[in-house]
Amino acid sequence: MTALSSSGWSVHPSFVPHGPTSPVTLLFDDEGLTQLAGVYPVAWQTPWSEITHPQLVRTGRSLALFATIGDVRYAWRSTSLADYEDLRAIVLDHGGEVARRRRRAGALVAAAVLLLASFAGGIAAWFSGPSSELADARAVNLTLRDLPPGYAVTPTSVLGFIFPPANQVITSTPTTAAPVSSSWTRAIAAFQSCLGVSNAKDRVYGAAGQMPDYQVSSPIFSSSSFGGIQLASTSQYYATTTMVEKDVAEMSRAGFGACFARSNADLVYSGATGSSASLTGGVNWNPPTYARGWSRGGVADLTVPGAGAPLHLVMVVTAEGHYEVTLGVLVAEWPQSASFVAGLLSTLKARIGPSGAISA
Repeated sequence: MTALSSSGWSVHPSFVPHGPTSPVTLLFDDEGLTQLAGVYPVAWQTPWSEITHPQLVRTGRSLALFATIGDVRYAWRSTSLADYEDLRAIVLDHGGEVARRRRRAGALVAAAVLLLASFAGGIAAWFSGPSSELADARAVNLTLRDLPPGYAVTPTSVLGFIFPPANQVITSTPTTAAPVSSSWTRAIAAFQSCLGVSNAKDRVYGAAGQMPDYQVSSPIFSSSSFGGIQLASTSQYYATTTMVEKDVAEMSRAGFGACFARSNADLVYSGATGSSASLTGGVNWNPPTYARGWSRGGVADLTVPGAGAPLHLVMVVTAEGHYEVTLGVLVAEWPQSASFVAGLLSTLKARIGPSGAISA
C-alpha cells in the first residue's frame, strides 16, 4: 500500500479524555494508522489488526472517515477532497465501505442489514445532543397510539431496505450514505428518467439535494389487517423553509408519486432478492385527507420472497414549513386499504401543519 499523509482533519471523540481533536493529520502505511492531533502534535499509532469496520463517506465537498478502535467508534471530518481517491483505495484494501451521500438516502437505504448496522455507529459519533428540532421531528412520526388494536412493532421487514432503524438520528454531517452499487444507481437513473429530471437538478436523489438538519424514523409496524400490512414513517427537519419549498417544487411535478413509488420498489426488490431491477408500472395516488396541506404519493407493485402474490408499495410525502415526512406502506390488499392509509397521512399532515403541535 502507498503511504499517505492527509492533513486538515478533526476527530470525535478525542483519543484520550479532554485530548486534542484538531488539527489532525492522518498517516497511513502498511503497518497501520497514525494520528497526529493538536497544535503541538500528539501521536497515536494503531496497527491495522486493531482497526475494524473502516468507512469513508463523501458528502458533497467534504469527507467523513469512520473506524472502530478498542470498541470506540471514531469519526474524522475534513472539508477537502484532495485525498479522496487515495483514501478510497486504502479503505477498500482493508475491507471497508466507501459511500456517497444522497439527499433522500436516509429514507431510502438500498443496503443490507449489516451495512445499516455498521453505519449506525458512525452516525452516532456525529450526534452532539438533543434539541427542540430533533424532539419535534421525533414527535411527528407514527406510533402505536396512532394505529388500531392488533398492530405491533415488527423486528424484521423488507421495508428496512428503505427506512433506517427506528429512532436512529441522522444529521447533516454526515447523513446516511447510499452505497455505490448497481442496484442503487439503477434505481436513481430510473427515477430521474421517469420524472424527466437530470441528476444535476434532481433534489430527491441527485446532486441538487440538500440534507436535513435532523432525520429520524418510526419503528416498522405490522398487522394481519388487509391481508397483511407493514408501515413506517420518516420525519426530516430542514434548516430553512426555502429548502423545503424547493423540494416541494420538484415533487409537485406530474408523475412524481408513481416515479417515487417505483424507485422505492426497485430498492426493496433489490435488497430482498439481491438482484437489480427496474420495475414497470406504478401510478400516482393523491389521497383526500381531512388535514390540509401539500402531499404527493404513488403505488407500485412488486413481489418479494415469501409473498404468495404481488404486494403493493404505497409511498407518500407530505411537507410543511421546516418538515418533510415520508410514509411507506407495504400491503397485500389495495385499494381496500386506501382509506386507512389516507387516515395515517392526515395524522402526519396535522402534526406539521399550521395548527399542529409540531408546527415550526
